[in-house]
Amino acid sequence: MYQSLSDVQKSRFFNSVLTVVILLAVFLGVKSILGLKEYSHLGDGVYPSNVISVNGTGKVFSIPNIGSFTFSVTEEGKTVKDAQDKATKKTNDILNAIKGMGIEEKDVKTVAYNSYPKYEYQQSGVCADRYCPPGKQVLTGYEVSQTISIKVRKTDQAGDVLTKVGSLGAANISGLNFVVDDEDKVKSEARDKAIADAKKKAEVLADSLGVKLVRIIGFNEGGDYPMPYYAKGGMEMAQTMDASVASVPPQLPVGENEIISNVSITYEIR
Repeated sequence: MYQSLSDVQKSRFFNSVLTVVILLAVFLGVKSILGLKEYSHLGDGVYPSNVISVNGTGKVFSIPNIGSFTFSVTEEGKTVKDAQDKATKKTNDILNAIKGMGIEEKDVKTVAYNSYPKYEYQQSGVCADRYCPPGKQVLTGYEVSQTISIKVRKTDQAGDVLTKVGSLGAANISGLNFVVDDEDKVKSEARDKAIADAKKKAEVLADSLGVKLVRIIGFNEGGDYPMPYYAKGGMEMAQTMDASVASVPPQLPVGENEIISNVSITYEIR
């Protein structure tokens, strides 16, 4: 067949074959280069087999500068409006009083507001011959309850505020807690100490094992949390204080908080 082609046709056929060969060679060359590059990255994502892990602990003590507590106002009435009016008046009297003591608007927050119907079981008719007619639940009124959260930024004033709230008829005064305003900063300090502790332990361990630390390949932080320390009678007194007898401001030592951070660091070694 090739012999029957003219010189022009033979030239075109030869050029076509040559072009195909060149393109095939280029294609195979590119594939080879890409394969070599891919091969050169094999193992980069493999977790090293030679590692050590160390734990570190950091502690920071801080003196709380904010006190917070909650109180509730609960009132009853024949209608929802009656109960709401009573609760609103008492709540407003308390809030106006504590604002007069320097508590700012931003530090007063409603955390719950509830209204419930009140029922009473009443017997129907008179029991006779060991038979009592069935009774029924009768609506007798409504109960409205509002719970307020208060922040006291002057901790030495917390006792006076508690006393004032109790003297104005608040119920369930509870949850007094002394905390640090910028707790994230204190937690960060504790974390830095924990990391430094872990690094120091890693250096000592590597020296004992006769190995070298290459790089950090893993880090985990356990929950850093505050551990409050209270002077005897502090928080317990506030939580169980009876509003009806709270005439003298209670002593409320703020103590100090211990912030603890736990970290774990994994090193590659060689």
